[in-house]
Amino acid sequence: MQTVTLGKTGLVVSKNGFGALPVQRVQKKEAVYLLQKAFYNGINYFDTARLYSDSEEKLGAAFSYIREKIIISTKTGAKNADDFWKDLEQSLKNLQTDYIDIYQFHNPDFCPKPGDKTGLYDAMLEAKKQGKIRFIGITNHKFTVSREAIESNLYDTLQFPFSYLASSADVELVKACKDSNMGFIAMKALSGGLITNSAMAYAYLAQYDNVAPIWGIQRERELDEFLSYNENPPVLTEEMKKNIEHDRKELSGDFCRGCGYCMPCPSGIEINNCARMSLLLRRAPAKDYLSAAWQEKMKKIENCLHCNKCASKCPYGLNTPELLRKNYEDYKTFL
Repeated sequence: MQTVTLGKTGLVVSKNGFGALPVQRVQKKEAVYLLQKAFYNGINYFDTARLYSDSEEKLGAAFSYIREKIIISTKTGAKNADDFWKDLEQSLKNLQTDYIDIYQFHNPDFCPKPGDKTGLYDAMLEAKKQGKIRFIGITNHKFTVSREAIESNLYDTLQFPFSYLASSADVELVKACKDSNMGFIAMKALSGGLITNSAMAYAYLAQYDNVAPIWGIQRERELDEFLSYNENPPVLTEEMKKNIEHDRKELSGDFCRGCGYCMPCPSGIEINNCARMSLLLRRAPAKDYLSAAWQEKMKKIENCLHCNKCASKCPYGLNTPELLRKNYEDYKTFL
């Protein structure tokens, strides 16, 4: 099994990390089964967040009796110290543990530092002093914040989107983390579902010995697919390289990554899927997205208020209302 050392933390995690956002969508019994099956088949790293509804609770139910054998990271979206402590105590309760291995600031629009007006980083230091967290991390979608976090030398890990659709700037972040001995955790390794060949995704990331991918899993067949790579890790072939180059050309430019930070929409539009519907239709069986339920979701685009709240919150600077319009027009050609 391939492993990754998360920089100066010294934590050795499986190359297959378990992204636990999707388990909020399944029943508790099913989630516990998936989580435990992952552990008993070699996965030792699990990532969640306070914002993922009951994901933390499901991890707690699955692992309270083997806590010391796994590595858990979770996140706080707190904006001030008081809310930080509330989030931390709730996470500890949900996870049925008295410590968190990596506690991460969840996609802040700035880089928390000691002595700033928010008191967030100072709270992190105090929580570490109390033994409630072991290492301090940050997650982000913005280059500016991510670079500042690396250069500050205040953080043990960075979690950032990274896949074979990565730009040269993304790769530079990976290298900067390695040079700074900072752990790099790759989210969106399947680019929000736009990458449909997990073997290619795995093989590409395997080139980077400091990158620890976390795969979002909610179905047993998905888990089994990644578990098969423990014994037979995919190797990047010339054919894979050609297919990756094809995907890069198809998915270059302005496309929605599906991160969801534009949500919620005041008109009830499921932006993080509707704004990339054209790609989903062409990269998965189209019939899956032509159901009555999906037609109703797409029709809500007609009610767009053009308030531009989604565009202002997009970490990639996309013109989201225009993307929605184009995707809806394309969608109607399939009906």
